[in-house]
Amino acid sequence: MSHKYYDEQFCEIQDCLVATLNSEPAQADRRENRQLLAGLYVRYITIANKLGTCVDQMVQPQKRLLLRKLLEATLGRILELKTDLVEADLSEWTHCGDILEDLRITPNDSELEIPACFRREREQEINCRKGVIDDVLNKLGFTDEVDERLPMSEQQAILVIQTHERARQGRLRAQFMKEIRSMKDKNKPVVTEESEGDEQQLGVNLAAAVKIQKIWRGYMARRATRRQKLQEMLLIGMIPPPKKRNEEIEKDLENQERRRQLQIQRQEEYSQDIKKIRSHLEKTQRGPVLEQLSDQVRNWFHEFKAQTGTIPEYTGSERSASRQMPSRQGTDSETSKSTPGSSKESKMTKTRASKSGKEPKAAEDVEDEEDWRCKAIVSTFAPELNVRKEEYEEWWRNKDESSNPRQHHYKHIIEHEQMTEMENELRKVVDEMMKAELMLLQDAFDKDRGHKSKKKSSKKSRKAMKKGKKKKEKDLTPDRTTQSLFEELVANGIIKRYPEVWMQDFRGERSFHPPAAHNRGKEPPFDLGDIRQVLTEYCVVPLLSARLHRNTPPIKSVLLAGPKGSGKDMLLHAICNEIGAVLFDLTPANIVGKYPGKSGLIMLIHLVVKVSRLLQPSVIYMDNAERPFVKKVPKTDRTDPKRLKKDLPKMVKNFGTEDRVILIGATNCPWESDQKLLQQVYQKFLIIPRPKYSSRYAIWTHLLNRHMPVSWKFDTSVVSKISDGYTVGSIVSTVKEVITVKRMLQLRIHPLSPLELVNALCKRTPVYKEEDEALELWWSKVPMVRRRLRAVEMLIEEEEEMMAKQANAKKK
Repeated sequence: MSHKYYDEQFCEIQDCLVATLNSEPAQADRRENRQLLAGLYVRYITIANKLGTCVDQMVQPQKRLLLRKLLEATLGRILELKTDLVEADLSEWTHCGDILEDLRITPNDSELEIPACFRREREQEINCRKGVIDDVLNKLGFTDEVDERLPMSEQQAILVIQTHERARQGRLRAQFMKEIRSMKDKNKPVVTEESEGDEQQLGVNLAAAVKIQKIWRGYMARRATRRQKLQEMLLIGMIPPPKKRNEEIEKDLENQERRRQLQIQRQEEYSQDIKKIRSHLEKTQRGPVLEQLSDQVRNWFHEFKAQTGTIPEYTGSERSASRQMPSRQGTDSETSKSTPGSSKESKMTKTRASKSGKEPKAAEDVEDEEDWRCKAIVSTFAPELNVRKEEYEEWWRNKDESSNPRQHHYKHIIEHEQMTEMENELRKVVDEMMKAELMLLQDAFDKDRGHKSKKKSSKKSRKAMKKGKKKKEKDLTPDRTTQSLFEELVANGIIKRYPEVWMQDFRGERSFHPPAAHNRGKEPPFDLGDIRQVLTEYCVVPLLSARLHRNTPPIKSVLLAGPKGSGKDMLLHAICNEIGAVLFDLTPANIVGKYPGKSGLIMLIHLVVKVSRLLQPSVIYMDNAERPFVKKVPKTDRTDPKRLKKDLPKMVKNFGTEDRVILIGATNCPWESDQKLLQQVYQKFLIIPRPKYSSRYAIWTHLLNRHMPVSWKFDTSVVSKISDGYTVGSIVSTVKEVITVKRMLQLRIHPLSPLELVNALCKRTPVYKEEDEALELWWSKVPMVRRRLRAVEMLIEEEEEMMAKQANAKKK
């Protein structure tokens, strides 16, 4: 793609963004305006996908910077709308089938793609951490050593080649001589007593030659006919094209990588010019600007005193600082009310009411809470999108770039930005200077009038400071460096290296269902693609940048539930790869014998929390997440699973908005644990469904398409139907077992049949009905599902009451 193409995309994105911002409501009700919020949600996703592509390929550094800010703000707005839609539907799965039909887009187009620019900016840091992990594991001998062979000399290489070539020629010569001998044996004349034997043998040979010729010509004719038929079917689109390397795609990928390298070059030039222009402005413009700003403030002082006769109160710096503070109304309270075990205030009010002898007004509290939950979040990112829109209108909409084909930066824009930045910095300096001058002027004015200056007591401010201070956690390792703590956790197996897997590698189709009302009917079914989308919005996007995590509704912990082989570990590794996170493994079986005793447990929790905050973003993982909260531990279990039972809730609670740390638990039998304790630790509960037919078809197709010789005639629909009831892991292991290296070499002669895969699949254990029922029963006890069921019951009761009143009115 050319620079012109991405410039056109830039303009299209701005037009689409303007249209979407114009439809933003001032204050919306989540349930009444659900259609509007869902439409904004889908539109912002399509905009974010286009922005991610442009940021990845745009070369001009100033445009790319603007696109980067737009992308971050758009992702933040998507997360806000996701929170609104979850509360509107009382469901973690956002179904927008009606919106997709109106916008005429497919479910794949409405899936949020994870932008690669955030990870690429930290590529060097991520590679450095991986290198440290590899070095520590090599020192401890946990990795297989690769024997480094010395390079051969030219003479040794020639001798090896000669040896192999002579052996090859000898084998060919032996095979050739064997064939000659067999041909001589076949052509030996048959000795007969009759004189007419030669003529009879000649007739037999002639008949044999005619027969061979007939068979060969028939074979060649059938082959030509079959080839012609395949070409015709390929022309009209009846069969897929043959699997071959597409040169155009490879060329496009090379071009994309070349543009990324050019981005780095242009960014370095841009940074150097920023430093040069800033130093020039500091030398030439700093003094005059400082004097000009000071004169403006002093003139305002004199004018105010001449008009009022008093000296003004100057609070310039405080006012500017207050403008920079972000205002988020309702975000913290929303998450605290939605999470279980966090309503301490409600418990306190209940105890106070019981002591005073007055019963709390439960119905009014419920109504107020429902009214509050129905209000949409006041967006933090929509105003920023408007600011970026104005910036685009000012600098880029009507700009003629015909004189800049190489996409270099513009120096006059740098001068304007640096001048504005320097003025803002100088305004703070001027504010401090004017405050000092104003205090001196006030003292002189009081002396002239004969008043004594009174010193203001700072007791209130001291009390406020004491109240505002929080108790700092005691640092148990103050003298140790982050590097040493990191190496210790790697050596003990707490920090682990994970395989390189990406979120798009988790195959599965998205559902295409219209939404169901929060108090009517059952929740629409969901598929594997929906779990991929939800984890992207909950675990990946908020951790991409500190600003996104700070200004979006925080999600501190997620529990993934699903049968064995459903892909929980793969999703965890994909999350870690997408954000470039450090993975901490606190699985009960992994920490057995490490940091023993009570003091050792305290040290373990301290090290994990400290290092995860220092090396954020971080992911703390716990497999078999139900084990710390089981009611009875089997006697054969020696892993001491309840060791972290009391510390996990405290650890999750202490994660702040500035900590890009998330706890992810995985379990295949969550019903075995105490649900109240489980809900105190995990904020979001997600279930991985069994793949439906469409997802199974996509998985089989993807796995088989990796192998070039697999015929297009292979009936994928058969194995997709037969594999109903099996997990994704069973399907993957079946393909690995059947298609070995030896079998791949035979595919061209002996095509793959569905029966081979079915025979191997039957050896796997399917998901039985009892396990499905137990998982569904547990899912019905999850807080979000219970809220939805409660809303449905309330609506049914209201309808029954209305019918009873109408029946009584008819009787009267």
